[in-house]
Amino acid sequence: MKIRQIKKWLIVLAVILTVKSTFAQKIPDSLADNIKVIKKYVFEDYKLMYKKPVGALLFPFITPGSKNYANVLWDWDSWLSNIALRQILQDQGSAADKSEASDYEQGCVLNYLAYTDATDGYMPMVVDKNSDPAKLRPADIYGTNMHKPVIAQHAAFLTKLNKDNAEWLRDKFNRMQAFITNYQTHHRNKETGLFFWQDDLAIGVDNDPSTFFRPKGSSASIYLNCLMYKELKAMAYLSKCLNLNTESTQYDTDAEVLKEAVQKNCWDEKDGFYYSVDLNLRPITNEPSIVFGKPFVLHKGMPRTYSGLIQRFGVWSGFMAMWAGIATPEQAKRMVAENYKDPRTFNANYGIRTLSKLEKMYSLKASSNPSNWWGPIWGISNYMTYRGLLKYGFKKEANELACKTIMLFGNDFKKNAALHEYYNPDSGEPIMNKGFQNWNYLVLNMIDCLTGNKTVEEF
Repeated sequence: MKIRQIKKWLIVLAVILTVKSTFAQKIPDSLADNIKVIKKYVFEDYKLMYKKPVGALLFPFITPGSKNYANVLWDWDSWLSNIALRQILQDQGSAADKSEASDYEQGCVLNYLAYTDATDGYMPMVVDKNSDPAKLRPADIYGTNMHKPVIAQHAAFLTKLNKDNAEWLRDKFNRMQAFITNYQTHHRNKETGLFFWQDDLAIGVDNDPSTFFRPKGSSASIYLNCLMYKELKAMAYLSKCLNLNTESTQYDTDAEVLKEAVQKNCWDEKDGFYYSVDLNLRPITNEPSIVFGKPFVLHKGMPRTYSGLIQRFGVWSGFMAMWAGIATPEQAKRMVAENYKDPRTFNANYGIRTLSKLEKMYSLKASSNPSNWWGPIWGISNYMTYRGLLKYGFKKEANELACKTIMLFGNDFKKNAALHEYYNPDSGEPIMNKGFQNWNYLVLNMIDCLTGNKTVEEF
């Protein structure tokens, strides 16, 4: 009896090992092939992102790399492209290659600071070679959006590469400080402590329904607040590198205050997810109105006790609370179990849908004005979600997302010899803008992390 049982288990074990062997052989081969293809194209093409000074762009800079975005400096695009660029240089760049890249990298920051006023801190979000410097500032600099809060993160990333030497920034650092002060003074809601978009102009995630076509100043975007939290941490680091210790302490304090505000106002215990917040509420007032011919203070007996209302739109940027390190470990666990893993909402064959498939506005339409974030897969949403998963210890899920992204981009290179701006979540078919390099090259950072090689990460 005992021998028969042993033989039975040996047969079962052999079957398991055979299945495992077949599975292990098939998947790594497929991934390995796509990794090889991705590296071939990326290593050949990456210098197409390098641009010499031209027109209003006074310093060398980095562009996303497609014809649609040539000779234009974009805010978060140049920052994230730079993270990918450094991974490329880490993998196969010579000392000369790294030295050559430095001017283009720092130039991204310096071009923006050249058009930032040290008194009011307004910083444009985009500079074109044909830009008229006199027209880069809108008439109402406090009533429209400006550069996303990523300039300090970009500068901090480069300063860390430079062994904490921030002297290249010293004479213009007051402009960066003014930029932060502008945000804190004119783009922050006092009741909640959250930062808000002035309108839906060039917010990066163009048609995010929490902001798109909504009243001015009404959207405390989770995406914006996560970026700002990391921006304040970067300012603290840069200040310390410049021996501005009092300022460094203050930025650290500001970051923690914002973190608490995001946890308090944006976390939804019901859904286990982080959302943007609607600020479009009437002020509480004791001013009487005439009701039925008599003075009457409306809602006096029970005025509202909340400062904002959660916008329960299933938008991928909720996962940025993990990328930024704002979510608690318990919250992250719920976000992964109840949101990341759900195929009805975010989890698709080729990554994370930018909008839950259950939302009524879900659409895969090809659009460039605005670019479509109502469901398609974007390389950057896959990457930032991936980083958040790793940060909280969800390595299995992170590896799964990396593999999906590798298959997506490898297949595109094989079929079209190029990458695209965004993709169908289920089929992986590109939707539009062939030749879009930009943050898609961050797939290389995912590859190196997956394969155990040294990985370059954002600040």
